[in-house]
Amino acid sequence: MGSGKSTTMRFIAKSLQDANCEALPIHERADPHPVRATDELEHWFQPWLDTTPRQLAARSVCRWSALVEASQADGVIRVMDGQLFHGDLTNLFLMEADRATLAAHALAVAAAIAPLNPLVVYLRQEDIEQAIRTVCEERGADWVAYQVNWKLAAPYSVRRELVGLEGLVALYQDYRRLTDELFESLPLAKLAIDKSEQNWPAYQRLILQALGLAET
Repeated sequence: MGSGKSTTMRFIAKSLQDANCEALPIHERADPHPVRATDELEHWFQPWLDTTPRQLAARSVCRWSALVEASQADGVIRVMDGQLFHGDLTNLFLMEADRATLAAHALAVAAAIAPLNPLVVYLRQEDIEQAIRTVCEERGADWVAYQVNWKLAAPYSVRRELVGLEGLVALYQDYRRLTDELFESLPLAKLAIDKSEQNWPAYQRLILQALGLAET
């Protein structure tokens, strides 16, 4: 949350467009969303009420495979806003999917999208607590309450008795340990950026280099 996913998505899409590539930015709030596997669920906000982790993981991979087919058909580059390690993976984690299921899901998505030669950009900060407290201050009490009420009502949080902002911090510390592991195992072109210094011009140069685009 607040890591710069949307900013990076827009930057990449515009850079590709400036390089005469047909690129489509897809925000995480797009509705309908091409890969969000909870869209058709009755309780899309609480998928643990409607489905199992394995079922949700399978739905997710099907969505990604359909996206690949669409991209191969029309030649448009989809620039996704955080959906590999956000969205459905977050839901699977909140549903207490075991590590084998989470790892298998990440690798299955990677295998599905590999034909598109994707680049995975992984934004992280070493100090999770400070990062979350900073974004909470920026977005205000209503947003904090929304996040806490949603994510700490999930099975993962309830079983561990996570409560309040401290509970949200603990949740994301656990989640980041998972995503660090999954990122290392991805058999795709990838770029990890520690954005603790908030030096966006430097980060954007790294992204352009990884994409093989000359800076404009």
